[in-house]
Formats: sequence, structure tokens, C-alpha cells
Amino acid sequence: MAHEFLTDFLAKLQDAGELVRVAAPVDAALELSAIVERVTRAEDGGPALFFENVKNSPIPVVANLLGSRRRLCLALGVDSLDQASSAMDRLLNGETATGWLDALKLTAPASASNRFAPRVIKTAVCQQVVKLGRDVNLWDLPVPRCWPDEANPTLTAAQTLTRHPLTNVEHWGSYPLQVIGPREVVPHWHRQHEGYRHWQTAVRERKQLPVAMSLGGDPLLGLMASAPLLPGLDRGLFGGLLRGASLDLVRGRSVELDVPAGAEIIIEGYIDHAATPQMAPSIASDSGHYSLPEELPVIQVTAVTHRANPVLPVVIASRPPNESSWMSLALDRLFLPLVQRLIPEVVDWHRPFSGGSRHILFVSIRKDAPHQARRVLNALWGATAFGSSKLTVVVDADVNVQREADVWFAVGSHTHPGRDLIFNPGSTQMDDHAAPVRGIGHAVGLDATRKFTDEGHPRAWPLPLQHSEELSTSVAERWSELGLGGQH
Repeated sequence: MAHEFLTDFLAKLQDAGELVRVAAPVDAALELSAIVERVTRAEDGGPALFFENVKNSPIPVVANLLGSRRRLCLALGVDSLDQASSAMDRLLNGETATGWLDALKLTAPASASNRFAPRVIKTAVCQQVVKLGRDVNLWDLPVPRCWPDEANPTLTAAQTLTRHPLTNVEHWGSYPLQVIGPREVVPHWHRQHEGYRHWQTAVRERKQLPVAMSLGGDPLLGLMASAPLLPGLDRGLFGGLLRGASLDLVRGRSVELDVPAGAEIIIEGYIDHAATPQMAPSIASDSGHYSLPEELPVIQVTAVTHRANPVLPVVIASRPPNESSWMSLALDRLFLPLVQRLIPEVVDWHRPFSGGSRHILFVSIRKDAPHQARRVLNALWGATAFGSSKLTVVVDADVNVQREADVWFAVGSHTHPGRDLIFNPGSTQMDDHAAPVRGIGHAVGLDATRKFTDEGHPRAWPLPLQHSEELSTSVAERWSELGLGGQH
């Protein structure tokens, strides 16, 4: 569901009782992060927080914006995340079935889905206030320093736009942006990120790389920038599909890039191809640990534009559960239909918070052939967008992968380690500090499905304990009569 401005969504959250306004003074250095991190520990994700009085800045801060299932549904305009998944499935199955994936391809001809393509307008609220050159001072923004060992504050909720120097293909990415000076920002990207590849190409071609960083606007832009889209797909158009309406863009004031017209704040700049990368200090990661120092480029900021009364959104990096892990949960539901097109036997999948919403993946399948679980594992490992988990557990279709206890019961019941443990060497996530070589490691798969005789299991497989569906329904209908209250 489209929200033209962040303020529209905040008003909706206020009406729904999902927003808590904090009037007391709060320090952006550490204190704000500590408050948000404590709130997000709630089982339901806690409320969104609107900090009205951030010390040393007139600009308020909003945090934990999409940090719950309910707020994700409000942003998507659905009653449940499964409803959002069904809507995506209809797009794949309906008259736009050829259009959904084809239309996202950057070279595709016009199709019905192109009504969601971004459109450029001439004026926008994100440029009500314009600061250029030496008038820019990023320290005017209440950028939080979230954890004690971070040397600098970090913009954590920006969508960063770059353009490939040779192909002119644009990419929206979600990267932490470390503020190291009044007009200097370090993007914490790495070689698995498209923005990093754009920068490397710019260095080789000796071209400046323009960069635009957008904060605020429709909250679904955060999902757009972090979605596991396959290479060659248009994120701007995907954002339109998510919103159900095309995204309005406006030309930047100092760079030739089109930025979200409804954003709260836009930061523009460029990376000098001849500049020497700097050793960037550690920042907090959603892995629950600090990143390691590394050499990264510096974005020289040339302009900051914003609404007359902007709000700065932030996402606090922490050990899950956090806002990022809830966003990952939503993306998993949205992309399930696409995974099912690629691997038809997949019934459901889930990346639990206990695995950092990234390191552990549960997958249920309809099994009708020997070693089918192994085929699914290999298909997932071969799909960069979906196969980066270190541990993938495959279970039968009747196991609810949304319930961790059910999955681990299947592991305990159905696996014989000497037969069902499968190793796969290859790439791993760049912030996986357990890998001896950065970005290179092993994935492991567990086949926790029931085994067929021709999978090398010579004995009969026992039946599970299970009441009939009729009896289970009857007991459920009599529950209040039995006087058991909340017992289950």
C-alpha cells in the first residue's frame, strides 16, 4: 500500500496505537540505541518510537518503524504477511505472470506491470530546503552512535542509489553509512554488494561515481532496497509492485540521479575514482557483533535536501530480534512464491530469529522421490539470492517450519548424521566472522525428511502419533465447555 510520505505512515501508526512518542530529552550517542534495543526485545517487536526531543538537534528521530508483524502489514496494506505472499503469488499466476519477472528486467519491453514503473516529476517536498557545498553539515542531523565501540555515528535506514559507470543500470542498496566528517560519509558495502561493484568499475574506468542517499518516504522503500532480487531486476519497479503504485522521483540538485520525491532527507555526493580508500572503523552489524575495520571509499557530500520539518528514520543494528529481522521475515513471505517457481516442491520456508534471520534456514518440501531433499539443498545453494544460510534444514510438508520446536523434533527423529548431513563449500556472507577466510566458507544441509527404502534405509519407517482430524476438531470446539481456558 502506497504511503507518499513518512508522516502519512506515522499518522496511521498513531491511530493504530503502534507509535509511542518520547517527549523526554534523549541523547543520540548511545542512549537512543539502548532504549530502542530494549524495546525490540519484546516478543511482538514492541512499538515504533518517535523521539521528539533529541539533544543538540531540532530534528526528531523515528525508530523501530517496521519492527513488528502488525506494522509490516500496515505498511503493505494487508491483514497478514501470508496475505501479502498470496498477492505476490497472484501476480505470478495472473495475466501479468509473464510480466512480473519480465517487467522487472531492465531490458524488458512494455508490459501490464509497467504501470508500477517509477516516474519523474519536476518538484518535490524532499527539496523544500536545499543546502549545497560548504553549507552542508551532516553533524546537524541527529545521527545516532549506537554502540560503545563505534567511533562515529552511522546512518542506518538509508536507501543508497548508484549507477553503473558503463551500463548506466541503477541500483538501490541498503548499506550502513558512517558519518566521518561534516561532508564525508563511508558506505559499508562489500564485494557481494552491487554498489561496491559500481565503485570498482568507476575506479577502473577512472570515472566519478555519483551517489544519492534517501531517508524516509514510504517505509516500503526499505524493503525495496534490501530485497533479495536476482541480478538484472529493476528495484524501482519492484518498489512500485510492493506499493501498488509507481514511485515518484525527482532529479537531484547536485547529481544526475533521480531520488524519491517523498523522502524526508536526501544526501547527494560522489566518490572520487582517484581517491585512496580509507581504513573505516568498526560499526555495529545485524549479526550482533561489530564489523572489522576495512578499507572503503569516502563519499564527498555535495548537497543535502530535505522537507521543511524532516524526521530522521533510524534502524538500530543489534542481535535479533530487531527491526531488520522483522523486515527479513516479511521479505521471506513475499518471496516464497518466487522460490516455489524456482523449486516447485517447496511448501514453506523460514529463517528464524535465533539464526540471526540469516544463518539458519528451514524448508519444508513435498517429497515423492529419493534424495529430493538433496536436490532442494543444491538448488538453494546455487541461488545466490536465497542460498547464503550456513545451516539449511529440509523437512517434510507436514512439519510447520514457522515453529522451531517442530523442526528440531523432525531433526531429532528423522536424521542419521552419517547419511543425512551434507556439506557444501562455497561463498558465505561477508560479515560471517566465523569463516576463516572472509566470504568463503561451508554450508551444511540436514535432510530431516522421512526416508524411503531406496535412500538406503532398510527398515520400515514408523507412523507418527496423531489423532484423527475429526477428533481434533471436536476437542477444539468443546474447549470452552471443558473449562480449560487458555490451556492448549
